[in-house]
Amino acid sequence: MVGWIMGFAERWDPRSQLTEKDISPYFWPNGTMPSSEEFNDLAANEFASYRLRISGLVEAPQELSLADLKSMPKQAQITDHFCIQGWSGVAKWGGVPMRDILDLVRPLPEARYAVFYSLADGADGGRYYDVHDLANMRHELTLLAYEMNGAPLNILHGAPLRLRCENQLGYKMVKWISAIEFVADFAHLGAGQGGYNEDHEFYG
Repeated sequence: MVGWIMGFAERWDPRSQLTEKDISPYFWPNGTMPSSEEFNDLAANEFASYRLRISGLVEAPQELSLADLKSMPKQAQITDHFCIQGWSGVAKWGGVPMRDILDLVRPLPEARYAVFYSLADGADGGRYYDVHDLANMRHELTLLAYEMNGAPLNILHGAPLRLRCENQLGYKMVKWISAIEFVADFAHLGAGQGGYNEDHEFYG
């Protein structure tokens, strides 16, 4: 009943006019931290062996290192972050525009969604993930961020890589990204609601 209203409302353009003086002195961390042996090994060597796996309904699947991502054109933006829990903050993010990732992997015509998988589990157990439609992935402020406030992204805020999708709430911006999968539908993922939070909480 409300989906079409939400879709219309989310078409607003979140282009920011914030400056560095607006950056929050403290940016609240959130989410269940990764605790797997895989993540600990990656962090121990400063993510030198990290690979972002991009697969699914694409012409050109990829495995990209952090060095590969940093060799691509970088975009920086200073934006508001809004959490569903009621807090907000401002930070400067730097990374690879998702539209460039789409150009690289070339989603097939039947691909409608990008699924982001985290290296962390959700609060109730099970791998954290979230789903975004491809129109949002092409938005000019949607990034795979590896920098925060001019410094390498730290583990607390999602290193080695986190999503910035500025017209969404914070829980949609997956941290500690391990993989991206392009799919036609998400009914087969988790409880079929389009994300870990959607599966575990009521958003009707």
